[in-house]
Amino acid sequence: MANLKAIRKRIGSVKNTQKITRAMKMVAAARLRRAQQAISEVRPYAVKTMEVLASVAARAGDEDAHPLLARRERKKVLILTLTSDRGLAGAFNANISKAAFRKWKELEAEGIEVGFAVIGRKARDFLRRRGAKIEFEFTGVFENLTVAKAGEIGRALVNEYKADGYDEVLLAYNEFKSAISQTVVLEPLLPITVAESDAEELAGDFIYEPHKEALLERLLPMYVEVEVFRALLESVASEHGARMTAMDNATKNASELVGRLTLLYNRARQAAITTELMEIIGGAEALKG
Repeated sequence: MANLKAIRKRIGSVKNTQKITRAMKMVAAARLRRAQQAISEVRPYAVKTMEVLASVAARAGDEDAHPLLARRERKKVLILTLTSDRGLAGAFNANISKAAFRKWKELEAEGIEVGFAVIGRKARDFLRRRGAKIEFEFTGVFENLTVAKAGEIGRALVNEYKADGYDEVLLAYNEFKSAISQTVVLEPLLPITVAESDAEELAGDFIYEPHKEALLERLLPMYVEVEVFRALLESVASEHGARMTAMDNATKNASELVGRLTLLYNRARQAAITTELMEIIGGAEALKG
């Protein structure tokens, strides 16, 4: 009967875990809806900002118009890596951390010095364990994500780039596709590049007020801040989608495990009953003899 007691205890434990995973799935689903709405509101703004940037930068003439447009020889690269502060989100954090790690080793093999700016404890812990050089660590970003926080991060990156601390800044994050699909994206953030097609379409010039340099000085850093904010929102939605999927799978696995344990319990119970009956019959036969 001790074995039956252990099985009953395990069934109860799995059922309690199932209640937790089901609740976490519901919370993640609710947060995902809000995150999706936030992305839908920001994406058009980011696209329009890029269009305005393309228009101005294409007419700027050359890369010397502003430091954020200037391309330098790649000797030092900074990788801004976005993960979450919490786990239980499937492969969400591992995928982005491993992608950043692979890029680090790839650049290192080319003789390029690599540093990291990390958002989220998971990326920080992952890279720190592997001896990465962490230049910036932004904590508490996801507790109350705002444009102001994204602006602080963007300004820190811009200042570091302007000071010639790094020759290129890469942005690594999970782009939200759906609740079950997130794509790891590793794209250049600085220097800012304008597609050649945009430059050709926007041929010509117009009058700048007050002047071109002032416009670029305001617009280009703002673009970096908007891109960082968009990436943060994409990462938040991806995290909630990954956690919802992971908790849904965990809930289903718990149901299957409860089924298997129940079957095992019934078999053990039947065996115990059979054993007791055999003992009773054996005792009765012994008395007859």
